[in-house]
Amino acid sequence: MNRKMLEILNAIILEQIAMEREGDIIDKNLIKSCVYMLEGLHESPEEAEDERLYLTSFEKGFLDASREFYKEEGNKLISEADAATYCRRTLDRIDQEQKRCTSTLSETTKTKITAVVEDELIKNKIRDLIAMESGVKHMVDNDRFEDLELVYDINSRIDPKKLELTQAIQRRVQEVGAAVNESAMNTSQAVPQANTEKTEGEAKPTINQQTLAAIQWVDAILQLKDKYDHLWKVSFQSDAIIQPALTRSFTDTINSFSRSSEYISLFIDENMKKGLKDKTEAEVDNVLEKAIVLLRYIQDKDMFERYYKKHLCKRLLMGKSVSIDVEKQMVSRMKIELGSSFTNKLEAMFKDMNLSEDLSNGYRNKISALAEGRRTELDIKVLTSMTWPLETMQVVDSGEESKMQCTFPPAVERIKASFESYYAEKHSGRKLTWMGNMGTADIRATFPMIEGKTGRLAKERRHELNVSTYAMIVLLLFNDVPEHGCLTFDQIQAKTNIPTSDLIRNLQALAVAPKTRILLKEPMSKDVKPNDRFMFNESFNTAFLKIKVGVVAAGNKVEGEKERRETEKKNNDSRGFAIEAAVVRIMKQRKELAHQQLVLETVTQLAAQFKPDIGMIKKRIESLIEREYLERIEGREPQAYRYLA
Repeated sequence: MNRKMLEILNAIILEQIAMEREGDIIDKNLIKSCVYMLEGLHESPEEAEDERLYLTSFEKGFLDASREFYKEEGNKLISEADAATYCRRTLDRIDQEQKRCTSTLSETTKTKITAVVEDELIKNKIRDLIAMESGVKHMVDNDRFEDLELVYDINSRIDPKKLELTQAIQRRVQEVGAAVNESAMNTSQAVPQANTEKTEGEAKPTINQQTLAAIQWVDAILQLKDKYDHLWKVSFQSDAIIQPALTRSFTDTINSFSRSSEYISLFIDENMKKGLKDKTEAEVDNVLEKAIVLLRYIQDKDMFERYYKKHLCKRLLMGKSVSIDVEKQMVSRMKIELGSSFTNKLEAMFKDMNLSEDLSNGYRNKISALAEGRRTELDIKVLTSMTWPLETMQVVDSGEESKMQCTFPPAVERIKASFESYYAEKHSGRKLTWMGNMGTADIRATFPMIEGKTGRLAKERRHELNVSTYAMIVLLLFNDVPEHGCLTFDQIQAKTNIPTSDLIRNLQALAVAPKTRILLKEPMSKDVKPNDRFMFNESFNTAFLKIKVGVVAAGNKVEGEKERRETEKKNNDSRGFAIEAAVVRIMKQRKELAHQQLVLETVTQLAAQFKPDIGMIKKRIESLIEREYLERIEGREPQAYRYLA
């Protein structure tokens, strides 16, 4: 065929294809006939397959022209269309070119022209497409799941790892997560509004501002995870490559928030106390599963364990749990997820509660028999000191330790001595330490008739008061105070040895709270000062026989900075022991080991509990060397250690 005629034919075919791309109707049969002819002609008499004129003359020009066309169209679309329209147009163009190869050109060109379109419209534009104002961020924020699926489809065509899309999704998770974390942190650092008149039991209890912020943080993180889980399933077809990237983003988001362990434990705490009430078994199961899901992301699980033990301790001792069965179910889930070493002490706490119930019943039965039917209502909780986080129930105020032993009234001392004797018969060699700040008491109060008054005040009134143990000790002091006599704050403290902060809160509940003003305070104010005087309120009047005197709230359940530093210090001390134990276990097995290898194995062994600090590992290795558990191997490079039996 004449070369000039061949060039003209190629130009006509390309022109027709360009017209069809613009939407014009062409004679496909005529073009197909020309292509058929070109496929039958060869460059040389040998008629080699790769010398067909279709390949050597037409196809290269077709691909080059197509590349220029789609390069121009890509630039135009990226500037004029929105991201979803761009994706649809791209997929349409790929489909059109493939159909054109089938109906008009050659099947051998289908793969090549598809690659050209994908290069120009996807590979060279995917970053710009994702970053568009209507791109991935807009789609995610507005739940445009179908549009995201289009982006996923076109990104998958040029990159099996979907790197650009994956990174964009990770960035958005981290951005939204950072905003959630910042909002929660701002709330946690806000100065709480004082409300000294508010007491437990005085009205329907409410969640304080900082605790509410903790619950909201957990809810926001769960909503974020639910949204991206749905997106991953619907838009990304449960892609196995994107899923680990999402997991890393959520892990980074949760662990970048310094209070995540505390807040997740508080979330469980609120649900165990109130949130699970009147819920079905399926709803309870759903809440527990949400908590476990979040727990999986926490790196410092030892810190979570510390907070969870603290909150569980208060729920069990104060009878706040909606269901003990659900509490045990939660611990069982943790055991499956994290192993028995994580839940050993939690399970031991429930065991102590059961043993305490048996002890209380046995003591009551013994006293009833000895007293010829007289019953002593005593409910004792005997707690193993190494199991329970009892230090979390203490308040440290201005250097004063509230765990000091308070002075009980003689009547209570007799009961204490009686129970200690009974306990010693059951368990010899054990010492009981009484925690007055943890208990409650029911006492009967008699208020005299008031001369010249009418109604209830004109006659003697008897009420049953449910008070804290400290409040009981304070009230019993007034049995020995002369009529119209008073005691100052300093006198009460001297007689009871109750820590200042606890005494103030209990006196506020007894003398400041309007509905439970068993005592009168002079001068009357919300604050309690050393020289304030307190006296029995003979005019106390209420229609209720039984009255619950709630202690004024000690403060936010979310830890303050001082408490948090103390918690972190205790946790770091525990980590130090865990690191030393891991190093000794490793060296006992390996006998000799290089420094870097020892550090690596220690980090690996402790990863399930927390992320060890390399500096702390080095310090603990030095400590073990000083105490002759290990020794350096002289002359060994790199540095290595030997275990000393």
